[in-house]
Amino acid sequence: MGDSEAGGTPKTPTVPSKAKKVKKPENLIPRGQPKSNRPWKTPKQKFSTIKKSVNRLTFEKKVALRDELRYIKEKSKEIKDQRKEAAVQKHQRRVENAERRLANERRAEVVQIIKNPSKLKRMKKKQMRMIQKRDISQVKVA
Repeated sequence: MGDSEAGGTPKTPTVPSKAKKVKKPENLIPRGQPKSNRPWKTPKQKFSTIKKSVNRLTFEKKVALRDELRYIKEKSKEIKDQRKEAAVQKHQRRVENAERRLANERRAEVVQIIKNPSKLKRMKKKQMRMIQKRDISQVKVA
């Protein structure tokens, strides 16, 4: 029985000057062969546990970025509108050309008016297919 143990002052536990970092239990367990048989795959961390660095923009940069995006949107809208307008004009021109071509063909036709309906009854099928009705007021008779 020593004096320090029996009587007086109790011993205080000694604390080392550098405390060791406590390893996580995941790292203590050695990894064996994974079930998927792909040893190069590392164990993934949960996204919530990963430390994310937050780089916030200043107000001036935010405003500049917003203005730039607004400018880009306006330009792209202008380009789209120009393309749309060009397509509409092209379509309109195509329709007008088709109408003009049809009118020119009608004007250039050589027409023979059938006044006797009994001729229609005597005609063959192929000849009947060639016959077309026209408005007589607009047709020139040759």
